[in-house]
Amino acid sequence: MYLNCKTSFSLRYGTMQTKTLVEQAKATGVTALALTNINMTADIWDFVQSCQQCGIQPIMGIEFRNGHHCCYIMLARSMQGLLQMNSFLSRHLEHDVPFPQRAPVLEDVFVIYPWGSLPMEALQAHELLGVRPRELNKLFRVNTAAYADRLVILQPVTLCDASQYELHTLLRAIDQNLLITQLPPESLARPDEVMLPPALLLERFAAYPHIIQNTLRIIQACDVHVDFRVNRNKLFFTGSREGDRTKLRQLAMEGMQRRYGADHAVALERVEKELRIIDQQDFNGYFLITWDIIDYARNRRGYFHVGRGSGANSIVAYCLDITDVDPVVLDLYFERFLNPYRSSPPDFDIDFSWKDRDDVIRYVFEKYGPEHTALLGTVSTFQRNATIRELGKVYGLPKGEIDKILANPYQTKLRADDDIHRKIWQYSQEMEDFPNHLSIHAGGILISEAPIRQYCGTHLPPKGFVTAQLDMHQAEAIGLHKFDILSQRGLGHIRDAVELIRHNRGVEIDIHDVKRFMADPHVQDALRNVNTIGCFYIESPAMRQLLKKLACDNYLTLVAASSIIRPGVAQSGMMRQYIWNYHHPDMVHYLHPMLKALLQETYGVMVYQEDVIKVAHYFADLELADADVLRRAMAGKYRGMEEFEKIRHQFFDNCRRKGHQEEVIAEVWRQIASFANFSFSKAHSASFAVESYQSLFLKTYFPAEFMVAVINNFGGFYNRELYFRELQRCGARVHPPCVNNSDEYTNISGEDVHIGFIHVEGLETKLVAQLLRSRHHHGPFESLEDFVARISPAPAQLELLIRIGAFNFTGLTRKELLWKSSPLVRTRPAHADQLIALFKDPPLDAPLPQLAYHPHEEAFEEIALLGFSVDSPFTVLAHEQDHYLPVRALDDKEGETVVMLGYLVCTKLRRTAKGEPMCFGTFLDREGAFLDTVHFPVSLQRYPFQKGGFYVLEGKVVKEFGVVSVDVQYMRKVGWMEDKFPEVVHY
Repeated sequence: MYLNCKTSFSLRYGTMQTKTLVEQAKATGVTALALTNINMTADIWDFVQSCQQCGIQPIMGIEFRNGHHCCYIMLARSMQGLLQMNSFLSRHLEHDVPFPQRAPVLEDVFVIYPWGSLPMEALQAHELLGVRPRELNKLFRVNTAAYADRLVILQPVTLCDASQYELHTLLRAIDQNLLITQLPPESLARPDEVMLPPALLLERFAAYPHIIQNTLRIIQACDVHVDFRVNRNKLFFTGSREGDRTKLRQLAMEGMQRRYGADHAVALERVEKELRIIDQQDFNGYFLITWDIIDYARNRRGYFHVGRGSGANSIVAYCLDITDVDPVVLDLYFERFLNPYRSSPPDFDIDFSWKDRDDVIRYVFEKYGPEHTALLGTVSTFQRNATIRELGKVYGLPKGEIDKILANPYQTKLRADDDIHRKIWQYSQEMEDFPNHLSIHAGGILISEAPIRQYCGTHLPPKGFVTAQLDMHQAEAIGLHKFDILSQRGLGHIRDAVELIRHNRGVEIDIHDVKRFMADPHVQDALRNVNTIGCFYIESPAMRQLLKKLACDNYLTLVAASSIIRPGVAQSGMMRQYIWNYHHPDMVHYLHPMLKALLQETYGVMVYQEDVIKVAHYFADLELADADVLRRAMAGKYRGMEEFEKIRHQFFDNCRRKGHQEEVIAEVWRQIASFANFSFSKAHSASFAVESYQSLFLKTYFPAEFMVAVINNFGGFYNRELYFRELQRCGARVHPPCVNNSDEYTNISGEDVHIGFIHVEGLETKLVAQLLRSRHHHGPFESLEDFVARISPAPAQLELLIRIGAFNFTGLTRKELLWKSSPLVRTRPAHADQLIALFKDPPLDAPLPQLAYHPHEEAFEEIALLGFSVDSPFTVLAHEQDHYLPVRALDDKEGETVVMLGYLVCTKLRRTAKGEPMCFGTFLDREGAFLDTVHFPVSLQRYPFQKGGFYVLEGKVVKEFGVVSVDVQYMRKVGWMEDKFPEVVHY
């Protein structure tokens, strides 16, 4: 009877979660239910699963609307009908065209029109008219029996009950950006759109038994059976299972010989084992498609990539060049990636440069066909603060009042007696995590055997690739395993650096020769001394401190550091314990000799998820697949608690059988339970470390080119100023933007670097393109007059170029150039770049007045337009600096109070165990060395940060594991023109 039900996935319309709708249907006694969200299929498979669990017949449908107007409802009679219905929806959404007022003939689809949309005699065999209970009075004097097979009961369900009606109106007001009092009635549902008991609904239609019978007939005809255990990915790469098995074996064996040589028995045994499991799990095609994507990117296009995630546990993936992580050297377990008991499908995370990723995605769509390929969708939800602001707007509150609610929403003093405030608070809670709008998953791509629209509708976001109305969890539920094609700026650094080195130095680099980089003594030295600014994952202050504390100079230690730097590990105290154990390996206490053998590499700490698996496997004799189930369950990623309990009992029983002491068994289990929540995939850390070594090699041998590449990919952890400072520290000569030497992006020639025009605030890209085009076709500019004659810039744009120093080559000061520019731009001709004079006029030789000049003026202009001065800020600062201690002097000052001058780089806010705010600061001293500071709650409250610039810092020198920092007890911001001697504050 319920052929028109909506959930919250009827975006900004429906008020019920999917599970709530089905549970209400079960409680009401409903045995069949149709989900018909508005132009949406995003929760259809959650709906089907929930119905199956509750013993309800699910019917899959869609309500098609143009704006507020409901055109018709479609119901799928079969899986073929579902494909037809989704395809019809997708065509209109992708091309952004309205739905026709009359639905097309779809063989396996019923179409239900609202009462009055069409005359009954005009209906075709698949078309129906829906009658709502409140429309029964319209049936008087109508011979409904003559059209008994064309009429159905249509009781819409939008609300749990009438109390949700205001929530519905709020959602509609937010959707239309209107006050709740301004909503047009046609945009709203009716308050009676609730689920009535079936008996009551039948009672209302008792006078029309033929309509009841026809409704039941339609329900029975919609018979869609779905097996959720079927693999729905593209099944075969070569066209057959045997072809895939042969192809994968061939590629794996070729790669094994290239990676390990012909006689590596351990590698051969492992390759054979993995190939067997991959075939048993029907993953040959998945591996081959991933290999094909990598092959296109790397061998046909020259793109760089990093294969990471649990896929790096696979030696087959290593042999296929999907990853550069050697699982034999790192003792990685394939079962961490793929095993018979894994509850969710595994996937490869493949990172490309942000510049290359779209082309790789385009290739996937072309190779596997647009009908079978789509980007994975996701759903953005309402978030508390944004929802409060939206609700305040639709209730008509002024911005200031909304700001007060946001500033302290929990306080009763915020007019809790005000009915509007109470409602805002109530409905913001109800709407939290409601679907708000469709978005795109960070990198997931679906490649299906059947057409992708067999499972969902698709739409076309501005990105330009067809996107599924399906999120990751629903895709997994129906057997679609995503391919993750991700973008990462770190790879852009590497890609561009290799190109710059080729052009500027004439050197070709095999960036995939990572083993050579790891053994290079200069790279090891750079890692030990944390010369890592710009390098992927190892440049942040926290990571640089950790590497120093570990005196890290090798791959395995870097892999461990990449894991223990994560917040959960650090906050649990495991990071400090690891560092202490690392420096005192002979003092580490192991609960059992077997644990020493298993955890000696990580000094007794289960740093990695693989450590948890290893302990469960060897210490408790669990099968590797069972050990991975245990690891996933403890990390909260496994839903089968019955299976987990079985494995827990098996763990204890096996340990007792092996003769382990009861207290040891209990403590090992406690440690597994503790560490499993925080531990990180070793393969993931190893993938990060590989990319770190690639960056570090380039930074060590070609620092200037590498830093230019970092800048042109818009940096990493820090702001762009620090990367220009690092560029200068590397010996490069950095020049301001120049009309004769600069490009859109920063360039390098020999040791000279010219800042790109893209960094100049307010400079128009159109002017830059015109400038570069003229310079390319007609040569460099000879003077300011030549530039104005050829480019004819707008006065404001010319002023920007002069102020930033783009005409420094003329030998005139910026003030003199501004004086000269005034008469030039007053008479500028239109389209001057297309009218190059045959004979150039001589430069205007007008006498210039004596203009006052201060050396700081240029620096302040650069700060205004670039965000930083080209020269070191310490050369600009008018403040006595000689009396401050440099960072290099701190090693011998442990426990002493020092006064220092620092230029702020960045801050990191944290909270203490009591929830009080504290902060970690990073500064530069005048020699370019980093100063790390700690600001505990009392100090931070008394001396808060005041944005960027210079600070006088006074505090105690602290040293931990050889790393120096200053516990700041007094701090004062210093102005650029402040000329004072340092002061010592007593506290």
